Amino acid sequence: MFRLLNALLIAIVLIVAHPAWSAPECGRTPEECREHRMHPDMPEPERHSKAFRVVDGEETNAYWRQQGVEFVQQKLASEPNKRQAKNVILFLGDGMGVTTTSAARNLLGGEEKSLSFENFPFTGLSKTYSVDKIVPDSACTATAYLCGVKGQEGTIGVNGQVPRTDCKVMLDESTHVDSIAKWAMDAGKWAGLVTTTRVTHASPSGVYAHIAERDWENDAEVATDCGAGSGINDIAYQLARGEVGSKLKVIMGGGRKHFVDASLESWGKRTDGLNLIDEFKSASEKNVYVTTAAELAAVDVTKTDRLLGLFNDDHLQYLMETTEESSQPTLEQMTRKAIEYMSQNEQGYFLFIEGGRIDQAHHINQARMALNETIEFSKAIAAAQELTSEDDTLLVVTADHSHVFTYAGYSYRGSDVFGKTPVNGHDGKPYMVLSYANGPSYENFYDAETLERKDPTTVVKGAHDDEFPSGVPIDMDSHGGDDVPVYALGPWAHLFTGVYEQSTIPHMMAYASCVGDGHTMCK
Repeated sequence: MFRLLNALLIAIVLIVAHPAWSAPECGRTPEECREHRMHPDMPEPERHSKAFRVVDGEETNAYWRQQGVEFVQQKLASEPNKRQAKNVILFLGDGMGVTTTSAARNLLGGEEKSLSFENFPFTGLSKTYSVDKIVPDSACTATAYLCGVKGQEGTIGVNGQVPRTDCKVMLDESTHVDSIAKWAMDAGKWAGLVTTTRVTHASPSGVYAHIAERDWENDAEVATDCGAGSGINDIAYQLARGEVGSKLKVIMGGGRKHFVDASLESWGKRTDGLNLIDEFKSASEKNVYVTTAAELAAVDVTKTDRLLGLFNDDHLQYLMETTEESSQPTLEQMTRKAIEYMSQNEQGYFLFIEGGRIDQAHHINQARMALNETIEFSKAIAAAQELTSEDDTLLVVTADHSHVFTYAGYSYRGSDVFGKTPVNGHDGKPYMVLSYANGPSYENFYDAETLERKDPTTVVKGAHDDEFPSGVPIDMDSHGGDDVPVYALGPWAHLFTGVYEQSTIPHMMAYASCVGDGHTMCK
């Protein structure tokens, strides 16, 4: 009897101590009870509390039925645009998987909101695996979505015959594959790139480089792996002097350290005596080199042959880490200037624009900055849509891969997506809406002495660089292997529906714009 009373008292204390838990109501079979726990019936919060938000009309049948009818009507009214695409802009959200876009909507005011590109009429999914890996990196994926061929992880602009860091095989030019930027230039169009990472980083390098190792961004890195006199041109060299890189009309991002010898500038990393930035400036009086947002804004595009903007020695800063003294432009500002410049060519253009730091914030488990960078990426796409016409410009938005980023926990509408869920774990401690399967934050959320989880709300305090919990301790969170979305607007955007290989993307863009040697609408 005493044991029974004691157990009852403990149960009452637990219920009072954790009011978010609802008392179990399961008088069914064990299997039915297990299923009930999969979908917990939690108490509703007070109607006017901070953690409860309902959009006007959501509780009525008419609201949802009208939404459905309007969507069907919108689809029925749309006709495939089968005009030739004069211009193609490919937006790449690095590491921007579906959980990232879904969670980012909360920063716009709620789960029901939409990022700018989520209103594009046609969507699909691309399969991101590489020739050798189930889960890819940003190098081999760049080869896929820019060159139309899959390669091995870590390689760029070469086919699957080239192993990563192989100093011999890549010298065989028959293994090299050209990007849609070259296809566009061969057709008389202009080509350019914009990124928030180094312009020699993995994703933008796919526009112009052929390399067996993504880290060979300067000659010193090549020499470390392959020795002096290997015959391999590093990525920065290929951007400055290569067949494609030297003809790009717009290049904007970070990474100037890879273009200058260490003996010439304290921030330089090269060892071959070259200053590739000075080379660019001296090649033409009308070549314009800028290093600040103010200088970029002042550029007269009508008097510019080529535009090079390098706004940091390394990657551009995360927007949330910029200050009033920061002089770098936003991705939207770079996008606007790039389109203003490229629109001067009557033959049209191909432009690659990357929100590259979404990925890097995820790698360090900093979800707040990753989602903020996603919002900035969305702003750049909205600007492009404003400045172009869907009659003659194809906009394609996608990601190279996802991350092991989780968005979970049955939180109430209106609650903080960066906060805790309404229920606790079996250890009595809360868990967060956002978390990662692995990454460097693990030790901050696990007490190695007591072998227990720490209360994550004592670690996540609201700072821009908060780390969110991860389940497995590794140096950097890993990419995810799930398919990534593709959104399209403009000529032949309807081609981008379905589930397809990532390497199909440039072939569809080429078909719409009549570039390359493959199948096009003009043939």
